Amino acid sequence: MKANAIVITGGYLNSNNAKTAHGLIRGTDRFTIVGIIDDKSAGKDAGEVLDGKNRNIPVYGSIADFVKTSSEKATYCIIGVATKGGVIPDSLRVLLKEALKDGFSIVNGLHEYVSDSEELASLARSKGLEIIDVRKPKKVKDLHFWSGKILEVRCPKIAVLGTDCALGKRTTTRFLVEAMKKAGYKAEMIYTGQTGWMQGAKYGFVFDSTLNDFISGEMEHAIVSCFEEAKPDIIFIEGQSSLRNPSGPAGAEWIVSADADAVVLQHNPPRKQYKDMEFYPAYLPEIQDEIELIKIYGAPTVALTVNTEKMSEQEARQYAAGKEKELGIPVILPLEDGVDRLVPFFVEMIQDSLAQV
Repeated sequence: MKANAIVITGGYLNSNNAKTAHGLIRGTDRFTIVGIIDDKSAGKDAGEVLDGKNRNIPVYGSIADFVKTSSEKATYCIIGVATKGGVIPDSLRVLLKEALKDGFSIVNGLHEYVSDSEELASLARSKGLEIIDVRKPKKVKDLHFWSGKILEVRCPKIAVLGTDCALGKRTTTRFLVEAMKKAGYKAEMIYTGQTGWMQGAKYGFVFDSTLNDFISGEMEHAIVSCFEEAKPDIIFIEGQSSLRNPSGPAGAEWIVSADADAVVLQHNPPRKQYKDMEFYPAYLPEIQDEIELIKIYGAPTVALTVNTEKMSEQEARQYAAGKEKELGIPVILPLEDGVDRLVPFFVEMIQDSLAQV
């Protein structure tokens, strides 16, 4: 059974800083989210704050409000925001202390570990509570080097990459998995970030807390384990950052080490510079240029998915129609229209892979 959980967002629920919370609001197979703690959006439904869709997840002004007024009980308190540098600011530390005092175990996806705080760790121990630091790395003895076993994976492997970070790659990956399952196929997601784990994906690793020497091996191990144990018809791999993001380039491992058969590329047209790097003279490439780079690495881009932030629906649809004609591949709006249009293409890939067995 899924455990009940509340999510703290510190007043950032309606911003990109709360993308972990956003993912959990959209869906999680690991927890049942029974409340969001956000003083600026208190009294609203979390889904309506996120995208206008009621999801029956109330927002409370404080943990105390949840404890006093909610008919639901919760076991876990999840940190739903990304902070600058991944550190735990004092304001968040106060909320975590309050959560522990009220009997909630903590789930933390930040770079700084809650368990490293003697005050919080001691409080958790005294009350018999759990602290889960999702980004805490594995011990070296538990890590894997790349071995070439990826060649034994005979189902299609699709990398969901982006032109920048914080574009919704994880959400699109989940949509693709859900669409293929709805169509009657066995699809699995390889998570590569902490939120993917929180949403319940079984196979994967946290990319940005893995020693560099083991990234390709952990990627391979997750995919091979998924193929051998779950026996999926198709695998979708959640992307991180982008190939050219100066602060943390990523993507080559998805194509080269994971031997991706194809790429779905996510892009936000209004974004011209990399997120939080407006001070640096680096600009997002033209889509055609990025597709060519991905092809050089070894995979075709079979669809472009559009993050419509800062676009009107008319602007987004005009962009999609124009780009589809220009690129000759499907260009879709996942949040507005879903991804069902891509299902026939992936069904064909599955059929081709079965014919080669």
